[in-house]
Amino acid sequence: MLTMKKIFQISRYKLLVLLLLVVFVFTNQTTVFQNKDSTSTYKKGMVVTANPIASNIGVEVLKKGGNAVDAAVAVSFALAVCHPSAGNLGGGGFMVFRFSDGTNAALDFRETAPQKAHKNLFLDSTGNVIKGLSNNSTLAAGIPGSVDGIITAHTKYGTLPFADLIQPAIELATKGFPLTEMQANALNNLKDEFKTRNRKPVAFVKDKTWQKGDTLKQPDLAMTLTLIRDNGRDGFYKGKIANLIVSEMRYTKGIITHRDLDEYFSKWRKPIVGHYKGYKIITMPPSSSGGIALMQMLKMIEPFPLQKYGFQSAKAVHLMTEVQRRAFADRAKYLGDADFYPVPVADLLDSNYLAKRMANFDENLATKSADIKYTIKVPYESAETTHFSIVDANQNSVSCTTTLNSSFGSKIVVSGAGFILNDEMDDFSSKEGTTNQFHLLQSRGNLVEPNKRPLSSMTPTIIEKNNKLFMAVGSPGGPNIITSVFETIVNVIEFNMTMQQAVDARRFHNQWFPDQIDYETSAFNDKLIKELKAKGHTLNPVSTFGRVDAVLIFADSTMQGGADPRGNDAAAGF
Repeated sequence: MLTMKKIFQISRYKLLVLLLLVVFVFTNQTTVFQNKDSTSTYKKGMVVTANPIASNIGVEVLKKGGNAVDAAVAVSFALAVCHPSAGNLGGGGFMVFRFSDGTNAALDFRETAPQKAHKNLFLDSTGNVIKGLSNNSTLAAGIPGSVDGIITAHTKYGTLPFADLIQPAIELATKGFPLTEMQANALNNLKDEFKTRNRKPVAFVKDKTWQKGDTLKQPDLAMTLTLIRDNGRDGFYKGKIANLIVSEMRYTKGIITHRDLDEYFSKWRKPIVGHYKGYKIITMPPSSSGGIALMQMLKMIEPFPLQKYGFQSAKAVHLMTEVQRRAFADRAKYLGDADFYPVPVADLLDSNYLAKRMANFDENLATKSADIKYTIKVPYESAETTHFSIVDANQNSVSCTTTLNSSFGSKIVVSGAGFILNDEMDDFSSKEGTTNQFHLLQSRGNLVEPNKRPLSSMTPTIIEKNNKLFMAVGSPGGPNIITSVFETIVNVIEFNMTMQQAVDARRFHNQWFPDQIDYETSAFNDKLIKELKAKGHTLNPVSTFGRVDAVLIFADSTMQGGADPRGNDAAAGF
């Protein structure tokens, strides 16, 4: 028989369970994503990538005495195998470096337009944009830059033999790797597109449905990687692989030629360097728009007591939305490939200009995007990406973002070579004043021209605090890259989050047009939604965006990773 004391004990136990359940539900509604290893720290090295296989390969390189650049080389090639939706040989990207002595560098290996490209490439005879041509055909492919970029970085800063760094990727392509549930679903969803756009069977398609745990082998890709291992840059831009690329172009009416491949080279550029509340920001210059936009947003919020406002309070979200709106308006108007177009970098980052940009900011009312005006004078009036962050024992760091543009790029696999062609030409302006697949308005400065790099949103970034390495951060996600990186940095610096908490936190995004705030489902509670609407904001809920991978470095040189649970991302260290 139960005594009153026992009944009370049971009831108290049930009450405790109920309270814990309520706390669990509330916590999941506010942070949503959680990483089990969110507080682990490492001393000798850390790698955060879009796939645990690639992260582990990077850590093994560090354990063998390789530096951050060596690990970046191995990770880049590994992701080309185990993260085929964005990791690539057929795309391009950007790397930002910060070395233990404080020096920094930026490498632009963005794709370029073929020499036969021209500003009317995607227009019909009446001057209208031909739908789908800039992202669903081989005309969509820019000249791949990834292989040249990786080799260029290794040549200048690598320490271990190149053959040793690419070998894990060769073995991975040969033996195969187990698909995650997310990858299996993606391949199943794209089965018809792969079959329609390719003249021969490809590794990504099989008769039965892909299942989680199925092994994906890519023998043609293994052959391509082997040629790169044995012949370096010439193994891709000349010889057999170059012939296969040009053959693909001839069959599908593309325009990349042997000359295009032979004459492609990545470029070293001077990073965008700025300051925010004592932190030094090192980020990517044009042809990326990300670095300039990020610095503009940070400088525009700097005078405001954001920490006092609180994480995702109405005041904080309103302010951050308004600076995003202004930065993206400038992106559309002023940015392009600086080798072809006089990007007014100094003017855009000038403190007086940014203060004027915020002169019409109203803390109680949203600015209409159509009311954003321009004052800088110039001679004339650009989704699926992957990022990784690496820090080695000596505090050398690499922040690298690469892309095929759409998920699996153009979905066109170079027959016999096993890699997917990008659809980066869609990042150009097909026609002045029109939007691309990400609904970004495009300007004259980003029109198609031979050998030109399309405007990008990629924002690989490294941050210093007190002259010491503080953070390496970046994200995929089209235009959402810029706001994802911006908000992650703010989450750590202003809202005192751990690296993982900052990555997990739900995000929001405004890109000038369309005139709305996109926000991840459950990021905003009912009260916040009501307050933002009262200020005049239009709200648009979306599932998720951005997949930030970042490393935070503490004053004692220990490292803490943040791997985005929106994907298969993983942090590894030792």
